[in-house]
Amino acid sequence: MKNENAGVFCCEVSDAHDGKRLDVFLAESIASLSRSLAARQVKDGFFLVDEKTVRPSLKLRRGQQVMGRIPDMRPSSLCAQNIALDILYEDTDILVLNKAAGMVVHPAPGHSDGTLVNALLHHCPDLGGIGGEARPGIVHRLDKDTSGVMVVAKHQLSHERLVSMFHDRKTEKYYEALVWGNVAGDEGCMDASIGRHPVDRKKMAAHVSGGRQALSLWCVMSRYQGLTRLRLNIKTGRTHQIRVHCSHAGHPIVGDALYGYRKPGERVKDSRMRAELMKVDRQMLHARFLRFAHPATDAPMAFEAPLPEDMKNLLVCLKPWCTEEREDNGGSF
Repeated sequence: MKNENAGVFCCEVSDAHDGKRLDVFLAESIASLSRSLAARQVKDGFFLVDEKTVRPSLKLRRGQQVMGRIPDMRPSSLCAQNIALDILYEDTDILVLNKAAGMVVHPAPGHSDGTLVNALLHHCPDLGGIGGEARPGIVHRLDKDTSGVMVVAKHQLSHERLVSMFHDRKTEKYYEALVWGNVAGDEGCMDASIGRHPVDRKKMAAHVSGGRQALSLWCVMSRYQGLTRLRLNIKTGRTHQIRVHCSHAGHPIVGDALYGYRKPGERVKDSRMRAELMKVDRQMLHARFLRFAHPATDAPMAFEAPLPEDMKNLLVCLKPWCTEEREDNGGSF
């Protein structure tokens, strides 16, 4: 029995689908979903089996209930918009850019335009449909309020090869973050599975049922009174991974209202330091570096996105409270 009213999918698994992978089942049941998009939707927690988050590879059993929200795939919802892009590199196969904080990567509920995809469609008119109608050219994502380096595919073959590299962990990604608290030690590893929060569906959480392995390496770049600047290397690419891991470790990212707190409050005693931190209006997280093999030539490619002005200015303002500077420390990674 199937119900697809108002974009909601609800179906009981029949004998015909017993033993079938969830992502295959969804792609066969929903015309607007490819298998790869179905898998991505499952990973992001938009489809549940018996009200539980699961993996796309789950083998379904007769009688199980599959429920979820069908994404709006109408091409008409995607329009080209003349929005400035900070392009670091471009050729006939790929485009590498420095995404600004505040820019949503692709249209979603509440963000129908003004996204990176809208800007890309204006810059590359032939991008439509590459990798799917909903997210043309998009290989990986950054959160709205996370800035930094991203690679975009300009044709289908590049998209397939880049997606494969990210999936097989053949890329290197480094981030910089400013977190609350004095992090113990100079470097370490955060190894906690991540899945959809059982109550708040807008959030992810560590060590939840159905969570997937997530690994983040970190090293200290500098320390301040009650703050630590970290360099992070993520070995997996889970939704909100760094934000969840830092929060789970007791050191949420400065400005992250979802996993910590937006403003410093009384945890910062110095009034001048508190005044500087009160100006922060987004999480202080930046995708600094990305390395991958060129999808057409296999040539090694490496790109670095400079810190955005808000993070750079904040670090300058925090200098009087800096207790240790370790800028050249790359840690064990």
